[in-house]
Amino acid sequence: MKKKIEDILNKKNKSKIVCLTAYSKNIAKILDLYCDIVLVGDSMANVLYGYKNTSGITLENIIKHTKSVKKGIKKSLLVVDMPKGSYNNKSLALKNAKMVMKLTRCDAVKLESNKKNFNIIKELVRSNIPVMGHIGYTPQFKKKFKIEGKTSQKILELIEEALKIEKAGAFSIVLECITPKASKKITSKLSIPTIGIGSSSNCDGQILVTDDMLGLSGFYPKFVKKYVDLSRIIEKSVKKYSRDVKNNKFPRFKNFLNG
Repeated sequence: MKKKIEDILNKKNKSKIVCLTAYSKNIAKILDLYCDIVLVGDSMANVLYGYKNTSGITLENIIKHTKSVKKGIKKSLLVVDMPKGSYNNKSLALKNAKMVMKLTRCDAVKLESNKKNFNIIKELVRSNIPVMGHIGYTPQFKKKFKIEGKTSQKILELIEEALKIEKAGAFSIVLECITPKASKKITSKLSIPTIGIGSSSNCDGQILVTDDMLGLSGFYPKFVKKYVDLSRIIEKSVKKYSRDVKNNKFPRFKNFLNG
């Protein structure tokens, strides 16, 4: 775990950090071939469970999916989102983060910033639980989506927030939907890597929700590049299967061993 985090830290200003989300072993096994970080994100609320936001995901959900993902991971750093309500104070955060680390054998947890929970990050790090921070648009705490860092004052506030997270001991920080100018300044001020999502190429790395980039989620913000439309491919396959079953073309017993 320690070496994996050191490897991520050493990539700053040297090579881009590749990150994607996973919620199952099968996907994780593929991502592990190419990703530096695999995140079990609370985005599973939207992607898998059909919730309108991430608030409905429980710690139990997160732990179950992380156990599956862990089975597909060999080299990537495995980071787990702490769901909303699971780190409201230091004692609760420590209790739940310890449980996540113990039951899933993940490498780190991720906490969204509400501009107040720096001491919680510090407490976890003090207890040898590596933490990834998260600023900008933080879905657990902000109901309305908007691009962050549009004015000089807002940029200064984001820089201050990021520096406090770094000082608390986080090993990296996600910048979500932050302007290119703000992302560039934050990245240059920090000694830890920044991971962008909708925050330009000025960050040290990038993360996307895997289902978005594969064309499965049905949710495609402007910053998402859809690399393939898997939903159409799957639909065509299911359609063909349905047709074969109805026309008695599947199964064909000649393809089976005689028993």
